[in-house]
Amino acid sequence: MITILNDVKSLGVFVAYDVVYGVDNMKYTPQLEEAINAAVEETRKTLSLETLREHPVIRAYRDFYWKTLKIDPTKQRPAQEALLRRVLRGEPLPRINPVVDAGNAVSIKYVVPIGIYDIAKIRGETLRLRRSRRGEVFRPIGGQPYELDNQIVLASDGQILHVYPYRDSVETKVDETTRDVLVVIAGVPGVEEERLLEAARHLRALLTLLGGAAAGDIRLA
Repeated sequence: MITILNDVKSLGVFVAYDVVYGVDNMKYTPQLEEAINAAVEETRKTLSLETLREHPVIRAYRDFYWKTLKIDPTKQRPAQEALLRRVLRGEPLPRINPVVDAGNAVSIKYVVPIGIYDIAKIRGETLRLRRSRRGEVFRPIGGQPYELDNQIVLASDGQILHVYPYRDSVETKVDETTRDVLVVIAGVPGVEEERLLEAARHLRALLTLLGGAAAGDIRLA
């Protein structure tokens, strides 16, 4: 379960989240490869690097960065924008492992940031979106640990999974041994709930190609 504390909820933050059990994260399927390639092809046909920042959904996340997080989105880009820019420059979508790659494909298709976490590595059962506390340290994937300064985080029992809505923790990252996953799609003001739900449904379908089985309904918080 994910709970959003009132001081964060008042900022218009919301999420769609899903749990999928039993994925095989060691082997790509032809259907998944097809879906990843289709997402890249669609992106290049329908979007352009020159006008990407004016896309209404990208604009919403950029505005949230500037106005709420006080972060320059040209220096720390929203996660999905960074992926889209890479693809629109003609570079391949990053390949990490089947589950992460499925999430990235859905992220560029629906233009939303998607975090995927290994449930076995999460401490506690209740996750909260809250403000970071003085002295809390975040350990990002692909970076050095750093102390947080009043940022929005997804946390459980003192463990920080995610700095909202752009960076995930190495502590709960998905790797080849991962079998059960939590999917969290980050929403901000100006983005429709239905877009997040559609992205979650699409990702659930891709994870079933890897043998995954959904634990219940996709939820909004």
